[in-house]
Amino acid sequence: MKVETVINDSLNRLLGIKTEDSYTVEAVYYRGDTLCVSTQVGCPVRCAFCASGKNGLLRNMSAEEIIDQYRLAVKEGMKIKNIAFAGIGEPLLNWENVKKAFWYFKEKGLKCSFYTTGFPVKNLEELLQLPHSGVNISIHSVSTEKRKQIIPYGEPLEKIIQVLKKHLSNLSNRKRKMYNLAYLLISGVNDSKEELNKLADTALELGIGVSLLKFNEIEGIPYRTTTDEEYEEAFLFLKERGVRVTLSNRYRTRKIGGCGTLMVNRLHPETS
Repeated sequence: MKVETVINDSLNRLLGIKTEDSYTVEAVYYRGDTLCVSTQVGCPVRCAFCASGKNGLLRNMSAEEIIDQYRLAVKEGMKIKNIAFAGIGEPLLNWENVKKAFWYFKEKGLKCSFYTTGFPVKNLEELLQLPHSGVNISIHSVSTEKRKQIIPYGEPLEKIIQVLKKHLSNLSNRKRKMYNLAYLLISGVNDSKEELNKLADTALELGIGVSLLKFNEIEGIPYRTTTDEEYEEAFLFLKERGVRVTLSNRYRTRKIGGCGTLMVNRLHPETS
């Protein structure tokens, strides 16, 4: 593998990394200490708002390919303390290779966090037992019908909630702060007061927080982001319900490296 291109904006550095079989995947360096790595070439979950799974899954990445994203970033002069398994792909669907990479990073003294749809739940159960530094479960709707629209190939929310309840029941409040429900707010889709009320009920029942994400508009994806005022209103609504809620940080709302913007073969789309 090699770095084919580096795209910089004022906050993020996006690395286009070419594999031996000529795919280009992406990793993002942000906050001056964190590398977001990809785990698959494409993504089979195909979330409707996300560029990463637009063409489905092309193949899994090997553990060595996941690790090499870190090695290449270090060669580019990036100082890394944290790894986020939050790039292209669903980590739980390439679980054996992701685990090998996770333990490599832990041996290097790096903190590792995860973004996952929780699919499949049998691997989610194992992930929750690892010495991770945080897990965000991407649910994006509490409505069965809307979840199928937004996450066509995800796990039923009821199964995810059941696994979380079992795991969280023995954790202290301090340790529960390592877990969040990730909820990408999409205008006119999942931002109604009714949906947000149900989201608050779910978070409060579990005793964990909500990471309220702002949708990054992407060419070819027919969704609209909320206005800043609508986004803040949703945040305040959840906070008033007593939910521990955080907003997208400035690194996650960028066209370069923001949530949902990573893609395979950005420079060579005809080979996708």
